[in-house]
Amino acid sequence: MVNYMLMISAELENLTNLQPQGGCDDPNFSYLFKVKCGRCGELSQRETCVVLNDTVPLPVGKGSTHLIQKCKFCGREGTVTMVVGRGKPLTHETSESGKYSPLMLFDCRGYEPVDFVFTGGWKVESLEGTKFEDVDLSSGEFAEYDEKGECPVMISNVRATFDVVK
Repeated sequence: MVNYMLMISAELENLTNLQPQGGCDDPNFSYLFKVKCGRCGELSQRETCVVLNDTVPLPVGKGSTHLIQKCKFCGREGTVTMVVGRGKPLTHETSESGKYSPLMLFDCRGYEPVDFVFTGGWKVESLEGTKFEDVDLSSGEFAEYDEKGECPVMISNVRATFDVVK
C-alpha cells in the first residue's frame, strides 16, 4: 500500500481558496486521472474517475474502496481508496510562493495515480470576498471580473502532481 497526495498549484490573480465546489472533501467531486499498473507499468488508456460517494465492497475481507480495476495488460487487480481530512484549499499566499497545496489523499494498492485532469466543479473567491462557483478548469484557465473589488480575476497555469506520503 502506498499513499499518494494529490497536490495542486495555479497562478491565482486576485483570488484565493481554490477547491472543489463542496470543499476539499466534496462527496460528489469527480477526480479524473490515469493509473499505472504496479506490476507491469502499463498506463491506462483512459482516465479513471473516482468519487467519494461511490464505493464498492472489497472482494476479500470487510470494508469498501472507491475503485477496483484490473490491468488490461497483465490482469492484476488494484484498488484506489480516498482518505478524507487531509486536503486544503489553494490560497493566494501558497500560489504566490509557487508551492503546491494538498487536495486529496489516495491509498493505492497495485496502482499508481498519474496525470490528474482538471475539470469543472471548482470554487474560488476573490481577495475582496466575491465567490465564484462551478468554475471549469478543463481549459487550464479561468478569467472573470470582480464587480465588488473592481478588478480582473484569473486562474492560470493549473498543475497537479501526486506525491508519495508516509
